[in-house]
Amino acid sequence: MRFLKPLAVAFLLPATFASVDASPSHISLLAKDAKHILAQDTLNWQNKLPFDKEVTVGRLKNGFKYYIRKNVEPEKRVTMYLGLKVGSILETEEERGLAHFLEHMNFNGLKHFPKNDLVNYLQKAGVRFGSDLNAYTSFEETVYQLPIPSDDPELLKNGLQVMRDWAQDALLVTEEIDKERGIIMEEMRGSRGASQRMQDKFLPVLLNGSLYANRLPIGTEEVVTGFKPDLIRDFHAKWYRPDLQSIIIVGDIDVDQMEKEVIRLFSDMKTPKNPEKRTEHSVKLLNKNQFLVVTDAEMPSTVGQIIIKHPEEKVNTVGDYRVSLMKNIFNQMISSRLREISQQPNPPFIQSGINISSLFGGLDNLSISFVAKPGKFEEGLKATVRELDRFQKFGFTESEFKRTVAAFAKSNETVYKERDKKKSDGYVGTYLQHFLNDAPALGNEDRYQITKQLLPTLTLKEVEAIGKRFYVDNNRDIIILGPEKDKANLPQEAQVIAWLAEVDKENLTAYEDKVSELPLLAKQPVKGSVKSTNEIAGIQTKELVLSNGVKVLLKPTTFKNDQILISAFSPGGTSLYSDSEYLTASNAAAFVNGSGVGQLNAIELRKYLTGKNVNVSPYLGERSEGLSGSSDKEGLKTAFEMIYGYFTEPRLDDDVFQSGIARTLSSMENREDDPNFVFSDAMSRTLYSDNVRRTIPSPEQIKTINQKRALEIFKERFADASDFTFTIVGSFTEEEIKPYLEQYLAALPNLGRKESAKDLGIVEPAKGVEKVVRKGKEAKAQVQMSYYGDYAYAEKENMNFDALESILSITLLERLREDESGVYGTGARGSSSKYPKGRYSFSIGFGTSVDKYESLINSAIDEVNKIKANGPKQTDLDKFVIEQKRQLELQLKENGFWLGQISSAYQNNEDPTYILRYLDELNKVSVQSVKEVAEKYLKSDRLFKFILLPEEQSK
Repeated sequence: MRFLKPLAVAFLLPATFASVDASPSHISLLAKDAKHILAQDTLNWQNKLPFDKEVTVGRLKNGFKYYIRKNVEPEKRVTMYLGLKVGSILETEEERGLAHFLEHMNFNGLKHFPKNDLVNYLQKAGVRFGSDLNAYTSFEETVYQLPIPSDDPELLKNGLQVMRDWAQDALLVTEEIDKERGIIMEEMRGSRGASQRMQDKFLPVLLNGSLYANRLPIGTEEVVTGFKPDLIRDFHAKWYRPDLQSIIIVGDIDVDQMEKEVIRLFSDMKTPKNPEKRTEHSVKLLNKNQFLVVTDAEMPSTVGQIIIKHPEEKVNTVGDYRVSLMKNIFNQMISSRLREISQQPNPPFIQSGINISSLFGGLDNLSISFVAKPGKFEEGLKATVRELDRFQKFGFTESEFKRTVAAFAKSNETVYKERDKKKSDGYVGTYLQHFLNDAPALGNEDRYQITKQLLPTLTLKEVEAIGKRFYVDNNRDIIILGPEKDKANLPQEAQVIAWLAEVDKENLTAYEDKVSELPLLAKQPVKGSVKSTNEIAGIQTKELVLSNGVKVLLKPTTFKNDQILISAFSPGGTSLYSDSEYLTASNAAAFVNGSGVGQLNAIELRKYLTGKNVNVSPYLGERSEGLSGSSDKEGLKTAFEMIYGYFTEPRLDDDVFQSGIARTLSSMENREDDPNFVFSDAMSRTLYSDNVRRTIPSPEQIKTINQKRALEIFKERFADASDFTFTIVGSFTEEEIKPYLEQYLAALPNLGRKESAKDLGIVEPAKGVEKVVRKGKEAKAQVQMSYYGDYAYAEKENMNFDALESILSITLLERLREDESGVYGTGARGSSSKYPKGRYSFSIGFGTSVDKYESLINSAIDEVNKIKANGPKQTDLDKFVIEQKRQLELQLKENGFWLGQISSAYQNNEDPTYILRYLDELNKVSVQSVKEVAEKYLKSDRLFKFILLPEEQSK
């Protein structure tokens, strides 16, 4: 079985503006000051929001602040952040880029971890550099993050020492400083392109000529490559001081003991006798309107932006929090209207958005943006602004408002239900923002109750008043970004102002909120039954076979309080269709998914699902078709209705189809000017010639997609459920979910077909080649080195293949970045498949300067050859093993992990209990076994070298 690799998971912080619908039987545990606040009438809503009582907060005599909280999700883990109110805005002209440079140097030599010992030590403890151990620098702050296991006392002690060293004990050795210059230059080089070049031109306008426009954290090449080492040492001494710092610690820890350690370690930090004043900078409003057109030869589309700037409205009081709720309700309602317009048969823009949000530098803004269709800037501008004018004249409907408030209420209820499962990362972010920006840090109970009690007090008129207050004709920037070749056709300010005036004079009609009263399904299914049940020992999973042949795998868990994940597959997919029908087949599920289901079209379905935690989407892949979805217990009936609907009442609406085709064709217009597209297209054509299933489609090919046939193909693939396998994981019992299985899944159609996916025989060439692509003006190179071939798919082989990927990523980073200062980031990535026959790909990628790419390719190949000749170093192998063990500890308590493991085991005809043997197999990986895999698959004659160079660069 292929052990799934760790997924990057984004944890949504408990947004100020999460929402609710509470159980009436709930007994409030609301903090005393929160109860007092809510006991007052609206005239007293200026009371400050209550602070989270579950966190221990203190400040040392030297000014250093700390936040410490116990949280056991995940168990045996702690997340530590060091926040500094030090960013690029504090730099002088001679120091531009040093705040960011200093962040880098904190990974290259600390008092207790000289040179690169920090990364090496933490990797040996299973901490991943980049995804775990990381940092960032912005205009106003620098933040270091370190999530580590908390069940190892020595590691916990050393983790805290790392934070102390980061705070004030960087070594800043001249040799390490000089080595880091090249790495930061590669980071700077990698970001250069059309977006960065245009940003350089519009930022001074957007930021009203303030200092921010000249203090981008990355700095300047002149400073990064030429500053004297003493300058960064002085910057460090001046700004890395306790009164500007805070540590945030959240995890499975003893709070009292951790507080004592923080006091012991951080109390000796010194502040300069005459500390530099930390000046607060801001973007001043100019009380005038501005206009700018920026073009670039590599810009593939035309984007219009209207930014209306306002003074920042901080959220400090209950009243502020109430206003923030209303801003988010406004955003959701206006966005829903734009989404409806985008589904018109010939939409006026490729995409569009309107929202009220914070900018920075003490500003908020109403942002109006759209991506125009080629040659249709006026149409896109008017269509987007027209919706704001329609709102301004007629407001929102009461039904839109009630539906949106209900969605917020449901969201708040969901967040509250999962409060004891909330990850430590979510808390850390909240406390960090409290330190940096004095943002609210509500406790779970306070947030729930305050939001619950505020939502019913909101009125439609108040929400409308907020939108109208932000939509004004002052402090407005109009910025147009477009392709250089279209410069002559892009409008100037007078023309845009005239178009806006024309919209103002239009005889608009009020928005009609069309809500269907029809049930989702035209007819209810005929109930089936469970035919057999089989226990899968060891993983607490049951296999059920239903009366129509559908197979269902049930794994009840307690990882979340109210989360149920669903996945389904059936063999076949687009492999059963000819090349001429491939694009129609491969896009069929997307069009069906975008068209609603049953008796509800897309707009009606979206409104119907508002306030429900339900999502179900069909897919049609190369070798299978199926569905994926999620729900809570309350939404299960709706989720299973949708599943039944996609099998029996799918729809592909004409407006959705026409809109999708039109927007796709529009987005393809200038893609040949984009170096990344040209490079990607060249790679796919080198590997697969003109095979329609592997290459990027042309506009002419997109036009061949047939609407009628797409729906027919979708129906064909979902006409027979007897060979479908459903996997359901989450917070349910068999008794709770069985009625839905019988009523809906057992009622799905059964034709008794025996199908299997077709082997298309699509493989990469047996011999590697070098392909150089010349596109773009920036003096940078992009390298992709890839090996392809047949693969002996098996448990042991997969384990060693994963080890090879991980170990080579470590050695490449050490060689290409740390030793040669040639790249900002690099790594290896391996993937393999079992069907239709064992195949693998193994890639190494990096960006660098045009004068270094050849030597770095040779260095990368040298690292590959070392492993092939001698195997990996035991220390690197040990890092892989401990990382896998530590990651598995976390993954075993995630519903998504189990869904993927069980479903993929059945799809690949493998043992679903392999995970129980995983650690035993992991411990068998050896230097010799990794060496053998490297020798087998990283053969030099299978190496493809793809290199992107600028057009003017000659070899």
